[in-house]
Amino acid sequence: MPGAHILVVDDDPDMQDVMALALESGSYQVCRASNGQEALERVAERAPDLILLDMRMPVMDGWAFAAELRRRYGDRTPIVVCTAAEDVQRRAREVDAVGCLSKPFELDELLRLVESVLPRRWERAGQGQCP
Repeated sequence: MPGAHILVVDDDPDMQDVMALALESGSYQVCRASNGQEALERVAERAPDLILLDMRMPVMDGWAFAAELRRRYGDRTPIVVCTAAEDVQRRAREVDAVGCLSKPFELDELLRLVESVLPRRWERAGQGQCP
C-alpha cells in the first residue's frame, strides 16, 4: 500500500531529485513543484498530506505560497520548511510550519522529520498519482 502524498516545493531540480528519491525509498508518493505558483496548482489537483517548502524561489516564494495556501485551504495541510535561508526556525514560524530543516541536511534527518510530523491518516494515499 502506498504511503502518504508529499509535495516537494523547491526551485533546485537537484534538491527535488534527492528529496524525491529519499522519500520514495520510504514508500511515500512524491509530487514536485519548482515555485509557489506551481505548488498551488499541484495542491488544487490533489491535496498533499505534507508539503516540504523551500522559502526562496522565483515566481512565488515560500512566504507568498504559504499565505495563499492558508487563504484558500485553511491550515489542514502541514508544512515543513526546508531552506538554506538564515534562521530556519524563524522562517518556519513565519509560515506556521510544523517543522523545519536547514540546508544542507542529511536524508535520514528528512525522513525522521517527515515521519514525526505526518498526519496518521493514509486512507486517501492510494487515490491517484501526482500529475
